[in-house]
Amino acid sequence: MSPLARLKTVESDGMCLVYGAGQTALDAARHLSGRLSVTLILNDPNGVLLPPVLDFAIYRGRLSSVSGSLSNFDVVIDAYAPVLPSSRGMVEFLMPRDDAQSRCSVIVDLSGDPAPVTGWSKRDGYLKADPGDPAAVARTLFEASDLVGTFEKPIYVTYDADICAHGRSEITGCSNCLDACPAGAITSAGDIVAIDDGICGGCGSCASHCPTGAVSYAYPERGDLVRRLQRMLSVYHEAGGGQPVVFFHDESEGAEIINIMARTGRGLPANVLPVGLHAAGMPGHDIFAATLSAGAEQIVILTDPARGEDFSAIETEAALFNQLLAGLGDGGGPRASILVERDPVAVESFLYDLEPASPVTVAMFEPVGSKRDIARGALQLLRDAIDGAPEIVPLPDGAPYGQIVIDTQGCTMCLACISACPVGALADNPDRPEVRFVEAACVQCGLCVKTCPEKVITLSPRLNFSAAAMQPETLYAEEPFECVKCGKPFGSRSTIERISNQLAGQHSMFQSEDKAQLIRMCQDCRIEVQADMPDSPFAMGERPKIRTTEDYLEARKQGLSVDDFLSKD
Repeated sequence: MSPLARLKTVESDGMCLVYGAGQTALDAARHLSGRLSVTLILNDPNGVLLPPVLDFAIYRGRLSSVSGSLSNFDVVIDAYAPVLPSSRGMVEFLMPRDDAQSRCSVIVDLSGDPAPVTGWSKRDGYLKADPGDPAAVARTLFEASDLVGTFEKPIYVTYDADICAHGRSEITGCSNCLDACPAGAITSAGDIVAIDDGICGGCGSCASHCPTGAVSYAYPERGDLVRRLQRMLSVYHEAGGGQPVVFFHDESEGAEIINIMARTGRGLPANVLPVGLHAAGMPGHDIFAATLSAGAEQIVILTDPARGEDFSAIETEAALFNQLLAGLGDGGGPRASILVERDPVAVESFLYDLEPASPVTVAMFEPVGSKRDIARGALQLLRDAIDGAPEIVPLPDGAPYGQIVIDTQGCTMCLACISACPVGALADNPDRPEVRFVEAACVQCGLCVKTCPEKVITLSPRLNFSAAAMQPETLYAEEPFECVKCGKPFGSRSTIERISNQLAGQHSMFQSEDKAQLIRMCQDCRIEVQADMPDSPFAMGERPKIRTTEDYLEARKQGLSVDDFLSKD
């Protein structure tokens, strides 16, 4: 059994910032002031009638930026000015200034303006409601009033920096997780990424789109989800069910839509098997492949357009999965579909109108290993069930599988690509100048392409099912150059000869034949020969004569400096 997701303890002191306009914002702050320590920021004070006693601080200003999450918000406010308590008629404020900074634990945004923070709907502690909707405002105030005390939040993802392909030597490679995160919880931290557990809302887009599995979902863990799907489909088939469609949905909005369908419509079709997840964007092509190999014929992922999120990550994963199956010769049409809808009637119609797909051969497997291990294992089982399936399936740019191609005419065997590869797909040979490559390990991050000084490497996205993809192959090899003094091989012949032709007789350090021969020697022989040369850089020079007290006394008698006295001798 896999361990449960870790928990993060959050301490909220109840410092609450209410931000909005007019009397609506003031009334909201007064309602919350009994439970929380409230500060009111009015972006528009028109229509505000101040109470006889101010139980909380009131300011005028505009939220410029917000960062952080519950218990740890940092805010920047422009046009910041405190209220003048003696105001009569229109509320007056004193000495406005920009770039005022403060911290709080909770933010209640009733401004009606776009939120100054990414992914606000998933960010704990940031509550936003339409000020023109009294019911929404009431729900928001009710929720905010409880945000004081100690809370436990799941840590939705784990991160393994050792296999992250984000960057090497300040060169950026993969940025899938940064591009996919709707909450801005992931930031670049040099060659790796940093994930803010407080901001992360657990949408799972980063894990579904990560090519190496460095970011992995833990709520639930990948293997546990696959085993759950296998048990569900196994029981369904044993009970005589046919044409199963796995219906991924989130446990909140998705479950409510299913409830409405059941109570007011036809409900789910008998062959549709709902699978509730914390976030429907969590599955990737690895989960889709495992679901199909367990016996599902189609997969539908329900997402909610009202959240205003970017579903490009899950759409890319579904498109990759469908293209893989099409390339293998699967005749079932697109097996994975994304349904962006929240209308129960539309969802119901979509599910009932699904065209039946061709059956698949059930082939269970134990989901152990990394994301790529599970994906390759499931896809191999699906390929084995298709007659005449090719060994190599071409894929679009950006796919996480493929090979690299080296233009050997321009390669100098500098091996920079090998040091840049984050997953060990590229390696050298300690005995010979070679570039070796394991295709199954390559994630097409492009770091080798960006690192290569000669720009002779290109990516070729594809999925190779042959056994050769698991074995190292030599992409480029050269004859080693042998030291002209001891005969020990070192470097590649083309590199040493090219350097020799460029420097011998051309550079001031290699004017003579003896000096030019140094280029053709290994490092040990080069040092030995240089040490024996008349102008050896290792020579220490003539040892200076020791100066004694008698030397100084005699020099003084003769009226000379000690240097002149010693040189005369």
